[in-house]
Amino acid sequence: MRFSSALRDRFVRIATGAGLALALAVLALASPTPAMAEGRIRIAEQYGIVYLLLNVARDQQLIEKHGKAEGLDISVEWAKLSGGSAVNDALLSGAVDIAGAGVGPLLTIWDRTRGKQNVKGVASLGNFPYYLVSNNPDVKTIADFTDKDRIAVPAVGVSVQSRVLQLASAKLWGDAQFNKLDKLSVALPHPDAAAAIIAGGTEITAHFGNPPFQEQELAENPKARIVLKSYDVLGGPSSSTVLFATEKFRKENPKTYKAFQAALQEAAVFAAAHPEQAADTYLRVTGAKLDRGFLINVIKNPDVQFKLEPQNTYALAEFMHKVGAIKHAPASWRDYFFDDPLTAQGS
Repeated sequence: MRFSSALRDRFVRIATGAGLALALAVLALASPTPAMAEGRIRIAEQYGIVYLLLNVARDQQLIEKHGKAEGLDISVEWAKLSGGSAVNDALLSGAVDIAGAGVGPLLTIWDRTRGKQNVKGVASLGNFPYYLVSNNPDVKTIADFTDKDRIAVPAVGVSVQSRVLQLASAKLWGDAQFNKLDKLSVALPHPDAAAAIIAGGTEITAHFGNPPFQEQELAENPKARIVLKSYDVLGGPSSSTVLFATEKFRKENPKTYKAFQAALQEAAVFAAAHPEQAADTYLRVTGAKLDRGFLINVIKNPDVQFKLEPQNTYALAEFMHKVGAIKHAPASWRDYFFDDPLTAQGS
């Protein structure tokens, strides 16, 4: 379950290496592509168990399976990025059709594209607790962070982790200081951030991550502790990671879109009913070097729920509008999700 020495050594190159790799990935995705036709779908995912349903759909070729039920041979392409900003850029450039990121990036791009591309949510990937973990023994709450600390998040000020941290800051210090901890935050992919927390001795003293990286940190470094839980900030279980698309893709590719949602439904049922096999799928698809039993325990966490309806997202939307992070005030969660049977019971 331990990180390799190569991964830990790679941390010294984070400042340039991670940024360069991300820039190259976005540039590659953003190259001109022909107009989309029914029967092709390009999906952007990120890192972690929160993308397990996509891993299952990919491994079992569920999108292709449900495409055939619609009379289509669907070509499925996968891209892995890090951070909501990169994912949003890929979607708006036309490089991908389905974007996977946190609720924060969804709200940002929904607000930005109203009346234009009209990006909205397609489905949730489930409810997952996100932990802010620190290896600094002096940090017990977010009030204990100093200028000597650095908090790793996927995208500063955009990712759902960053937005939850802002909401927690607003509750502690007032709305005017909602972004007080942004100056201590740095953008870093989850694998690199987890390696830093486990190894210690770097400028990164905290990581607002996701499963299984946060659990690895707690298991591998005895100094690591949970400083903040997303469920506590948001008032209960909530959809952390969601999928979204442009109105154009949904409208012009109804059969492909339907097949994709049907694949998600089947993947959710599979993951909930077969956590052991789901863990095997994650290991097989991602190539992660994790202990199987450890991973199964992460998936079986009672706080994890594989449900496609968005849950408890509106509180974050209200907050983001209140502090000026988005210009438009959604009347409800239905404003930023497509009106589909799959998400009809959301919140």
